[in-house]
Amino acid sequence: MPRRLKILISAYACEPEKGSEPGIGWNWVKQIARFHEVWVVTRTTNRVNIEQALAREPMANVHWVYFDLPRWLRFWKKGQRGVQLYYYLWQIGVYFLGRRLQRRMGFDLVHHVTFVKYWMPSFLAFLPVPFIWGPVGGGESTPRTFWWALSSRGKVYEILRNIARTLGSLDPFVRLTAQRTALALATTEDTAKRLRALGCRHVKIYSQVGLPGGEIQRLASILPLQRNPFRLVSIGNLLHLKGFDLGLRAFAQLQQDFPESEYWLIGDGPERERLEGLTQNLGIADKVTFWGYLPRSQVLEKLAECDVLVHPSLHDSGGFVSLEAMASGTPVICLDLGGPALQVTEETGFKVPATSPEQAVHDIVGAMRQLAEDLELRQHMSQAGRKRVHEDFSWDRKGDYLAELYYMMAGR
Repeated sequence: MPRRLKILISAYACEPEKGSEPGIGWNWVKQIARFHEVWVVTRTTNRVNIEQALAREPMANVHWVYFDLPRWLRFWKKGQRGVQLYYYLWQIGVYFLGRRLQRRMGFDLVHHVTFVKYWMPSFLAFLPVPFIWGPVGGGESTPRTFWWALSSRGKVYEILRNIARTLGSLDPFVRLTAQRTALALATTEDTAKRLRALGCRHVKIYSQVGLPGGEIQRLASILPLQRNPFRLVSIGNLLHLKGFDLGLRAFAQLQQDFPESEYWLIGDGPERERLEGLTQNLGIADKVTFWGYLPRSQVLEKLAECDVLVHPSLHDSGGFVSLEAMASGTPVICLDLGGPALQVTEETGFKVPATSPEQAVHDIVGAMRQLAEDLELRQHMSQAGRKRVHEDFSWDRKGDYLAELYYMMAGR
């Protein structure tokens, strides 16, 4: 058996039992440590949650290195305010820390895991060690034809996001990171194109999301029911980029043929008032339930009570909820964009083209009708979804893949 490699990991976001970036960081570390000796540089603010988790389930091969900028360099950061600038400065500090660690330990590889964005540099790429970047995302964009339907807040967000990405692509350190990367893992083809344009020579498409084996088993134990009424659900922060207004507009048309059907929205956010107003205007307020924010355990319980997940995200490099739905045997309706489009297949749901809002709503209605009318189709997609998550999106499978990749990159 090959010897364990010494791996340095940069994981700004890394916390157990969390979704999104913190969960990605934690699970990548956990999988890498199955095969190798790992040094993880993460934020000091993550320490309490990490140590509580390690008390329950130790990771013998992981050395945790907690790092934050001095107080005088971070007094202005409050929550998410200033997080992008702080993250940039944090990466600079991590380089000097990593250089000291490299002299002592002699790492075989360096891997940047989080944040999962291509338009910020990772200064660890400048260490004299093969550097793996990602999976990184952020290259996905809301189609221009959908902009007119966005709220004012949504339009401002998209403009600022595009400015940030443009500035990032002009940052010489971002370009140097790309050029010094031995291998870049991109969450989608959109991001892969941007990485190649920045100078990455070797790019692979690989999703950053997965589910633990135990959770896949628990979700697989959920039995499909012949429910009455037919119920759809959307789960996530109520943001413009989630496209939940498209789902509501489609549901309003579905009501004409299936008046007993229901639509649940689980989550909260700045678009909630707008979405609630939309249900009033569409005349479906009595058929739509806004559950607000719920703990994850309750979210999964609610998911088990629904027939179809509607996830029309306009740009999403990951999409945990699509995996959770498929693992629980729930068919998915999504747009043919970003991460969800790589997860969902014709066997497990419907991928709707995103040409215009009108066309997307029309096609989402068609998918809803087919699933409402055809119980056998729902059952077939249910079985196929469980199988796909088990075979392609379990964290253990990802760990196996990464172990092989590391040995290849280290030339062993």
